[in-house]
Amino acid sequence: MMTEDWNKSTYSNAEGGHCVEARSDQATVLVRDTQNRPLGHLSAPAPEWTALLAAVRSR
Repeated sequence: MMTEDWNKSTYSNAEGGHCVEARSDQATVLVRDTQNRPLGHLSAPAPEWTALLAAVRSR
């Protein structure tokens, strides 16, 4: 079941700068821009999101 709570990135600054939020269940991850929440979100299968994070962290 998808949680209703969005989690803000730990890399987001406290001054309301460029931030992203995410929420997930075991199958899907949703990501949105905190400054443009009404525009919607991006959706990715959880394994693809995990692979993206691993690739970014390895750089």
